[in-house]
Amino acid sequence: MSRMVAVVLGWMLALGSALAQDHDVSRPMLLVAKPALKGPYSHTVLLAVPRGDRHVGFILNRSTGQRMGMVFPDHPPSQKVVEPIYFGGPEAVHALFALVRRDPGEGSLHLFGDLYMTGHASTIDGIIEQTPNEARYFAGFVAWRPHELEAELRKGFWYVDRPDIAEVFRKGAGEAMWREHYERLGNAPRRLEASGPGPA
Repeated sequence: MSRMVAVVLGWMLALGSALAQDHDVSRPMLLVAKPALKGPYSHTVLLAVPRGDRHVGFILNRSTGQRMGMVFPDHPPSQKVVEPIYFGGPEAVHALFALVRRDPGEGSLHLFGDLYMTGHASTIDGIIEQTPNEARYFAGFVAWRPHELEAELRKGFWYVDRPDIAEVFRKGAGEAMWREHYERLGNAPRRLEASGPGPA
């Protein structure tokens, strides 16, 4: 019996190691909500980036329907921004963030590859005035507490994929973006995952 227990424990440890390798939370990730995930993250595609023992990120496929020119009607450069502002997440929803393919300067944070983020007002103004359509603008962001994302992955809330800068700037990103990732990662529509109510 003890030998059988040892074999089972060894198998469980090997499985846990494999799962940990599949979800390396020390690297940026693209998170795709599983179909059974309910609440504010239902049918979302998120970029998640580690920051120490925490993670920050943005929902990539939820447009607010508001354009920059509507939010800032007295700012002529804002009228040139074609894509709408996207809802980045529930944190700091009244703040504006810009993601760009280059270091925009003051107040910027490197995410991965050539992708940077800034929430610095004057830096965002400069982006809008010089290259208004080379950025994706978000209201709010997502923040995970220490080890919170690891717990969500263990509970099976998300499919995990490599991040893709092209997806960050995808035009008209919405439900179709989630559907495409789900069909590729989740082998839809043949099976649905019972992953519970999901994160708040």
